Amino acid sequence: MRLVQVAQRAEDLQRAAAFYTALLETEPTARFDPPGLLFFDLDGVRLLLERGAPSSLLYLHVHNVHEAIERLPDDVEVVSPPHVIFTHEDDRLGPSGHEEWQAFIRDSEGNTVGLIAFQRR
Repeated sequence: MRLVQVAQRAEDLQRAAAFYTALLETEPTARFDPPGLLFFDLDGVRLLLERGAPSSLLYLHVHNVHEAIERLPDDVEVVSPPHVIFTHEDDRLGPSGHEEWQAFIRDSEGNTVGLIAFQRR
């Protein structure tokens, strides 16, 4: 079994498209409006931004948490600034010998989004 799609609430698809295009550094893969569906491809998993979806807490892998936040508009709320969560001693949850950095931001639609990066110690 594999994850196919994750849905996230988006009241304004145009605003959400601009936000996620900047964050993910890629354009949407599809838009159907009506009924109000916007898709991004996350390495084979569809991110669906939809007016009727509930808010979800997404954790997105980025190359560098600090750089990802810098790409976003100045008015993006940083809920929790970049910080080390733990160091991977083995490969069970991430690459061994790397620190896991996380930060949390609020997207254009009010949803919290976690950003994760792995940095060699």
